[in-house]
Amino acid sequence: MAELDLDAMLQRFRERAAAVKKRPLPPVAGDERKHFIEQAQTDFQDFAIIGDATASIEDGVLVLRVDLRPESNRS
Repeated sequence: MAELDLDAMLQRFRERAAAVKKRPLPPVAGDERKHFIEQAQTDFQDFAIIGDATASIEDGVLVLRVDLRPESNRS
């Protein structure tokens, strides 16, 4: 198994989050449009959270630490 490059993995998630922001809205209307927009917001949130994580491997377990506190409360 190839070694996992944690920095590269997190960068890919940051790139995915940016790509969701640039994703064009397809020519849909009504409920389909609403669903597409909601899914894009969820995708962005998920990718951005992982992209902002600090990653490590501890005892063979991938650990992602995500500080959800407001920036003003972080140490």
